[in-house]
Amino acid sequence: MVEWLYEAGIGEARAALVDGDDILEARIEREGTGPRVGAVVAAQLVEAGRSALVTLDWPGAPTATLTGLPPAASIGAALTVEITRMALRERGRDKPARARLADAGAAPGDGPDLRARIAASGLPVTELRPTDPDRLEQAGWSELIDHVRTGHWPFDGGALWVDATPAMVLIDIDGGGDALTLAQVGAKAAAAVIRCCDIGGSIGIDFPSLSDRKGRHMIDAAVDAALPQPYERTAVNGFGLMQIIRRRDRPSLIEQVVLDPVATDAALLLRQAERAVGAGVLTLTARPAVIDHIAAHPAWTALLQRRTGRPVQLTADAASKGTGHAQ
Repeated sequence: MVEWLYEAGIGEARAALVDGDDILEARIEREGTGPRVGAVVAAQLVEAGRSALVTLDWPGAPTATLTGLPPAASIGAALTVEITRMALRERGRDKPARARLADAGAAPGDGPDLRARIAASGLPVTELRPTDPDRLEQAGWSELIDHVRTGHWPFDGGALWVDATPAMVLIDIDGGGDALTLAQVGAKAAAAVIRCCDIGGSIGIDFPSLSDRKGRHMIDAAVDAALPQPYERTAVNGFGLMQIIRRRDRPSLIEQVVLDPVATDAALLLRQAERAVGAGVLTLTARPAVIDHIAAHPAWTALLQRRTGRPVQLTADAASKGTGHAQ
């Protein structure tokens, strides 16, 4: 049965669309990432013109680019805006959120959260608790995060190498044997990763070079069969390259995991801690950056203590690698 598994974790909500024990789509939503798509927020105009910029009345006073600004608006004007794209993190730079003027009378508030968005899909949603069987892990959650971290996604007969660059997400299909067979299997695997990680914006897929047009058309068809709409794409060219454009409303799983490794490890450690078996002090040990990140959010450790019924101790260990451990 196809269903959503949802987990209201500490510092991070996570969801997976599963078919049996296979993850089709994976989503995370972290605290403190700014207003969500659909949020209606008070703002102040700080730059006018074609590249209008507003400061949002939001914790941290983030900025957003603004479209549809009336010509008569002046610097300092109070506005109400609606977020149309969340702020994005990219390698070497961050992009502010995008906004438009809100409809008259729109009520201020944040946009739909992850739980609301998956419910809106119309598919069943199963909410998971730390005391339940770990169905996310059974479906391969940790393995999925490892693939995202490394950019290496093996498939039968080859592998994908996925890299999020500032210009686009690049997917390289690597393997041996017959080029057409590799390209067809790779097309299905690439489409699955795009869907699973909610990759948006510009995507480039590097297929094995195929000299005949018929073979390239078969690859085009394989992508169309495997990747749900909406998107636009080019045909595979003689060099084996295809470009895909998908709507980009919020960060992809790749951007969230790869570009913020400290937050990623902190969330995984807290998830591990919620499921730790034992009594007495619950000790979370990790490299200093991860422990500092958790310590900077005392509400997280307080919630962990309430959920586990155990006092929590944070221990920084410079020799610790990766996520760390909880016991």
